[in-house]
This record gives sequence, structure tokens and C-alpha cells, in this order.
Amino acid sequence: MEPSRWPHVAEASDGTLTLVAAEGVTSSVVRALADGAAPPPPFSVRSFAPLPAASYEERPITVDQTNHSVIVGESVVVKWFPRPVRGPHPALGPLAHLADFARTARPYAAIFWEDAPVALVTAYLPDARDGWEWCVDEAVRGGMEFAAEIGRLAAELHLAMATPSRTFPDPVRLPPAEAVPVVYGKRAEEALDAALALTASENVADSADGAWLAARAAVLRGELVPLALPVRTPLIRIHGDLHVGQILRWRGGYAVVDFDGNPTVAADDAEAFQPAARDLAQLATSLDHVGQVAIRRRTVDPAEVARWVTITRSELVGAYTAALDEAGRAELLDRSLLRPFEIEQECRELIYAARHLPRWRYAPMGVLRSWFT
Repeated sequence: MEPSRWPHVAEASDGTLTLVAAEGVTSSVVRALADGAAPPPPFSVRSFAPLPAASYEERPITVDQTNHSVIVGESVVVKWFPRPVRGPHPALGPLAHLADFARTARPYAAIFWEDAPVALVTAYLPDARDGWEWCVDEAVRGGMEFAAEIGRLAAELHLAMATPSRTFPDPVRLPPAEAVPVVYGKRAEEALDAALALTASENVADSADGAWLAARAAVLRGELVPLALPVRTPLIRIHGDLHVGQILRWRGGYAVVDFDGNPTVAADDAEAFQPAARDLAQLATSLDHVGQVAIRRRTVDPAEVARWVTITRSELVGAYTAALDEAGRAELLDRSLLRPFEIEQECRELIYAARHLPRWRYAPMGVLRSWFT
């Protein structure tokens, strides 16, 4: 049998890692995992479940994303991390905790290079399309029925996160009543400062964006004030980067995927326990981003998009809160945190655009302009 091919990982003099998985490597790795073959050192594998029998034809997922995902045999997805980071990966704990959660793709394995996670192997959901495809189509046609469904999905995710498991036996934390209070103002202020600096950069082609944002800096800081106050809501392990692109519509309905955390938040600053409102705020604002995509790429009337965004956001949040109420866990959501987390998230979208995907800047700028005319 031909030896399995594995990706190439290079380490720079400063310790930075770079991974390249050439064509054919992903299918070779999946075959090796299915056969139970030992990976070549320094690679290692943590298995969650046996891989299904399948063919080994591969095809890449071509939508914009920070990582590089490849589908193998129409049954498995391998998500490679082009810039691996040594140490624990944020997705591993949640995936193990959610082993019985049916609304995500089943995890099969995690692949490491020395102590750096370099890939996650999960089930492929047939006919799956992420929200940057299916949700934009909904915005174009004016469809709104989905909003309540993904609102319930987000609530089900948080309820599962708040349920004890062997991985996370103590999944809910109450903020301390005394001593050092839990606040999120510093992190939000830093995001705003970074967004202002990056948007004002000489590298930004449209200087009007930087000038517009700078003129409203004081207003934006005012919106963040609630995050400087002690948080009293229970804290749970959240998704951390919950937007419509992380929600797949597939043959079996909707599923939430990608628990890698927010790419604009350094690992040292990503607190394990967060208010559920942070996830909900990001999911809701992603509907605004979908609207901006529909206007720019599909030439939908802005007035119609504004109406669609208003209604779908209301339906999403309403369904989310109703699901928590039905489960007797209404205390998991502090609605007073939604708006400031939304403002912080738009700042993070500008940071992401500046650092990773410059053409994306139109979306958060369009949203902010719609909020602060």
C-alpha cells in the first residue's frame, strides 16, 4: 500500500507555524485515520468516534473563511488550520461536551503537530450550505421563516452548554457578588480603538470610512458603557463566533458548526465563560451583514432589506428567549448586554476586515451607517 501523505508544517525562527495541505493530502489522511494507521511523528490524533466507511474523493470548500476545509467522500470534512497555534484549541472541549447534541456535525478526530492542533475532522452534512449562501438567498426573496428556527437553535445550543457533562461537570458560573467584578468594558474599548486605528490607516482605500467612524467615536463609546458595569447574568461556555456562516442548512434542517472562537480575539483574552448575550448579539448582527451582502452583491432594494433585517432580528431574538423561557432558564440571557455586544462585534468585524479580508469592510460599515445615520 502506498504510504499516506500528510500535510507539511513549517516552523519559522520566531516559532510561528504554517501548514500546507496539498491536493490529495486530505483524502490520504482520512484514509489513514479510517484504517487506524499511526500518524508519522510529530503528528498525533485524538479520536472522538470511528470514521464512517466512504470513498476518498475530495473537494475543497471555496467560500471565504479563515481556515481551509476539504470534504472527503461526501461524508467527512477536514478543517485545516493554515496558521496552527500551540496549546489547547477552543473547539476541543465544547465538541466533547456536545457529544449528544444533535444540532451540530459529529466530531471524529482532532489532528496535532507536536502540541499544536492542526485540523478537526467532523461529519459532512449532506446538501449543506452555510448562511452566507442560504441566508442571502432568503434576504433576496424576502423569506423570514428561518429566523425563528435559528433563534431556537441558538437557545438549544446554550441550554446544552449549560447542562453538566463529564467534560464540563460545572458548566455555569455565577459572577462574584464581591471582590473583583466581571466586566467586559476594557475588551470592548480595545476593540473600538483598534477599529478606529485600522479604519483610519493609510492602507484603507476609502478614507471616508475612517472619517465617518472617527466622527462617531464618542457615540460608540457611550453605547459600550453597560459593559463597564459588573455583570450579574450567569456565565456559560458560548460558541464565541456565532454568525449565520456558522449555521448550516442541510438535508436534516439546521446545524451549528465551527467552535474555534472569534478570530479577532487573542487566545489569552478569550475567557472560557461568557454571557449568552454575546453569542445572541453576534448572531443577530450577522443578519444585518446578510442584508449588506444582498444590497451589494444581489442589488436588492435597501429599503426592502432594512424591513427584512428588522423583522428577522425580532423573530430570531423572540424565538431564542421563548425557548429559554420554556426550558426554565430565562436567567441565561441579560438583554441589557445585547446592544453593547452588538457594537463591539461591529468593531471586531472591522478588525477582521483590516487583518484578513479587506473587501469585507463594506458590511460592518454599512451596518454602522444604518444604525447611526
